[in-house]
Amino acid sequence: MRALYIFLIAVCMQYAGAAQTTVQKTPAKPATQPKIAADDSYQLDVVIKPLKNCWIYLGTYYSKNKILVDSAWFDNNSKGTYKGNKKLYEGIYFFVSPSHTLLFEILIDKTQHFSVIADSAHLENLAIAGSPENEIFAGYTRYLTKITPQLNEQRSLMANAKTAADSAAIDSKQKALNKALNDYRQSLIDNYPESMVASFFQTLKVPEIKTWPLKQDGTRDSLAAWQYMKEHFWDNVNFSDNSLVRTPFFDPKLDDYYKNYVSQEPDSVIKEVNYMMLSSRGGKEIHHFLLGKFTDKYINPAIMGQDKVFLFLFDNYFSKGDTLWLNEKQRKYIFDRAYSLMANQLNLPAPQLDLKDMQGKVVSLYSIKAPFTFVAFWDPTCGHCKTEIPLVDSIYKAKWKALGVAVYSVNTNENTLEEWKKFIQDYHLDNWHHVWQTKEERTADEKAGRANYRQLYDVYQTPTMYLLDADKQIIAKKLSIDQYDALIEAKLKLTNKKTTN
Repeated sequence: MRALYIFLIAVCMQYAGAAQTTVQKTPAKPATQPKIAADDSYQLDVVIKPLKNCWIYLGTYYSKNKILVDSAWFDNNSKGTYKGNKKLYEGIYFFVSPSHTLLFEILIDKTQHFSVIADSAHLENLAIAGSPENEIFAGYTRYLTKITPQLNEQRSLMANAKTAADSAAIDSKQKALNKALNDYRQSLIDNYPESMVASFFQTLKVPEIKTWPLKQDGTRDSLAAWQYMKEHFWDNVNFSDNSLVRTPFFDPKLDDYYKNYVSQEPDSVIKEVNYMMLSSRGGKEIHHFLLGKFTDKYINPAIMGQDKVFLFLFDNYFSKGDTLWLNEKQRKYIFDRAYSLMANQLNLPAPQLDLKDMQGKVVSLYSIKAPFTFVAFWDPTCGHCKTEIPLVDSIYKAKWKALGVAVYSVNTNENTLEEWKKFIQDYHLDNWHHVWQTKEERTADEKAGRANYRQLYDVYQTPTMYLLDADKQIIAKKLSIDQYDALIEAKLKLTNKKTTN
């Protein structure tokens, strides 16, 4: 097996269930013991046969990415040395061939002076000396080289099974092999509970429901099973362990948890994020990793209202000085986004708008009386607006006008008075409240330090749209036209139901 993705294989097999027999506590014959330095440097003396007279790279994981951290020239005897004056970050590392193939993985912990002897075609003979962690890990690598072909064979047989009896027999064999693999991992955890290997296998674990909970009527209780999975999903995982950042499985496990076990309602997400952020304070790297991950996910969220999670992070971390790890461009972007989101959160009163129509008359947003007010920021020269605004008008004329919905239409292009007029005329955008802000008015706001509508309503692209209720509270933003329509319909049905009752 020339390219063995040890922990990637572990992740893939994890969901199938698995395990093995006893742990090989005595590693294979070790390579030559290198001198152990007591400084902050690292030195890996490596032999990888049959590769010679070539560059071989050392890489690691970061989130879902693979990054290269060092390279070494391997001589005619397949020997190379990686060294540096500053220790490597702890985690899972891998060797990469000149053809960019991942050869095999090793662990980097606090002990960073050790030796490796390997044959890329026969990893069952992998030997590591000078690193107790890697001696354990090498044993696991050797075990995988034996069991992985067997698992692959059973998968192939299952794909070509012709009868139910054949499938049952193959399935039974697969379960036995998977149990063997899981038992092997568990024995490593039991025998080396303080090791990095144990920490990684604990993180890989998925809770196992041994007895499915039942409802009073005797049927399976899926909700109780889901709750059990959620409560035990992170059992024995140390959120202050910096080495988890440089693994291929921690980030996907986070994604799995937030997708399948956390309610998408913003306050529920905030509760989970807050727990992880507080739990990771003991690890500088993982703390910043989580803060960066959650910021990326919720600064421009896929689900409406989850930008509240980003504001929570901003208020509790970025605004309190946790920004030294950011460059100036990143810091500015985060602060600008926060200031643009603070005034337009769901269920808050919409910011006041006092903009002028084409004749120079001020039209106040709060002067409009309607059960719903649809606020659209758009540019008559914007290609996307030329598609979306006529759609708004179509549904307005077909449904919303009769329901009393008002449209507050803001032209965001201060240089397009004539084009704006023409667009309104061409598409017959009647009965809308059309307003804008001139360049002179915008400049006056800037000089006076007043926030304009672009900041108050987070208008950084067009069209940007909001739906307000009768009290001008924000009830939706940045949805599709059909989603706005469905929400209005749902709100009206709820109102009518309450009235009837």
